[in-house]
Amino acid sequence: MPNLLAISFEGSLAPSFDLQCLQIGRKLPDGWGIGFYPGGEPSATVLKEPAPHATSIRSKLVEAWDHVESSMFVLHIRTATWGAVSDANTQPFARTFGGRDYLFGHSGSLKHRLTLPKFASPAFEPVGSTDTELVMCELMSRLAGAGKRSLSEVDANTLLAFFDELSDHGDMTSVLSDGRDLLCYADKNKDGAIYYARVWPPYDKVIVRDADLTVDLFKRGTKSRKGILIASNPMPADAGVSLDWQPVEAGKLLVIREGAIVATAGPIKKPANLRASEPPMSLASRDVARPRVVPPRRLSIVHTTSYRYDQAVERSSQVLRLTPIHDRLQSVLSHGVELSVDGKWRDYDDVFGNRVRRVEIDTPYRDLTIVARSVVDLLDTDPLSFRPLHKRWTIPLVWMPWQRAMLQPYLLPEELPDSEVEELTEYAMSFVDRNDYDLFDTLLDINSTIFKEYAYKQGVTSNVTTPFDVYTYRRGVCQDFANLFICLARLLSVPARYVCGYVYTGPKHQIHFNRRHLTLGCKCIYLRLVGKGLTLQTV
Repeated sequence: MPNLLAISFEGSLAPSFDLQCLQIGRKLPDGWGIGFYPGGEPSATVLKEPAPHATSIRSKLVEAWDHVESSMFVLHIRTATWGAVSDANTQPFARTFGGRDYLFGHSGSLKHRLTLPKFASPAFEPVGSTDTELVMCELMSRLAGAGKRSLSEVDANTLLAFFDELSDHGDMTSVLSDGRDLLCYADKNKDGAIYYARVWPPYDKVIVRDADLTVDLFKRGTKSRKGILIASNPMPADAGVSLDWQPVEAGKLLVIREGAIVATAGPIKKPANLRASEPPMSLASRDVARPRVVPPRRLSIVHTTSYRYDQAVERSSQVLRLTPIHDRLQSVLSHGVELSVDGKWRDYDDVFGNRVRRVEIDTPYRDLTIVARSVVDLLDTDPLSFRPLHKRWTIPLVWMPWQRAMLQPYLLPEELPDSEVEELTEYAMSFVDRNDYDLFDTLLDINSTIFKEYAYKQGVTSNVTTPFDVYTYRRGVCQDFANLFICLARLLSVPARYVCGYVYTGPKHQIHFNRRHLTLGCKCIYLRLVGKGLTLQTV
């Protein structure tokens, strides 16, 4: 039986917790408790029950009550070592500080009673008599003394040093949450182990269980979200779902936010002293993958499209958008288009600024080949060079009325049922929460997540596949991933649109035509043909 279980997911879920250890005839634990953050608020709800009776009403509440809904949960089942069996000594412990509630759960037991300095504030004095609560109050005192109001303001190595120091007194395997971040620490002396498992969509249901506890993560509604489970003992999943439980390395700290590990620290060999009198702790920063800067290139592109028909085509019209954009980021040195069948043509500029060639062919044909040759200097080598100096752009974006009128075509997401739009909005906001509302980090995180967590599979989608379908089943092709990214960006009021172009994959592979790309603010890092254009097949 895991005496400690913690859950962090993208967005909220309403799991069911069946405490089978409270069944009639079983040896009952000394207490149990669960804490969670309803509605994504910083305020925590805690249900506790010391010395529970078999089939207790409170245990049935967490099994069936649909208001037990949150993106984060901390569950503890107690076997008493220190302190009386009472509500005050039952975990998880909670404290309020900096406008949010903190939850603390401890899986181990200390070897001796701690003697810590007198607390600077009565708000951080223990209510009960356990060492676990004493440890939490000491941690809160150190946060307050350093002038920090949330876990995200503290460097992970600083937090690690605190747990490492207390590991000298016994097993400090534990979790700590402020409603946004979830910390998981594995005792450095290997006195107690703790494990984590990632939950990846798609799935119909996810149920983990052992002889004493069953957790049905999606009994009251399934959402296609990823998450992380933390448990003091691995809990196997029911058939149909594979969970790969991994031990957290001894002396290591994990920082989890919105179902993703956003930082790690340790193990360290030398403990640090973190008394409140020390200088303020440094701010934590997320390591968000960013596109690298590359040198300018001169590219020569030959684009060939061939049509073959069983019967002759008497007449046809071709609209070609094959001329690369010429601007400060990309210089077109030469360009030409050739058709294997003669026709009348004229060039014009479309509403997107593309150079378009319309060709009218009156000569019957069964084969048509279109060849476009271009030589281009690619100067757009630093994708984030337009980020303002010393300025942080945050979500939500605010547009002037005239700006919104101009951007309206790029702010409207695909028309979907309200329930699907709401779920996709929650999904988009999970990236915002995970990245401290930073605009660029949010967009880069969405891009990275689609790349890492969505499977590229041909033939499983079509041109009627919606962004919600892609989100649900986590698979598709480049067109599907572009559709999903655009939809999520627009739900965050970030204008986004398609861009067609070519991706340089190296001299061995020459140039590969990518059917669909997207750009934000007309910014991209490949040869561009702006606008929707045609979907062509390269031979």
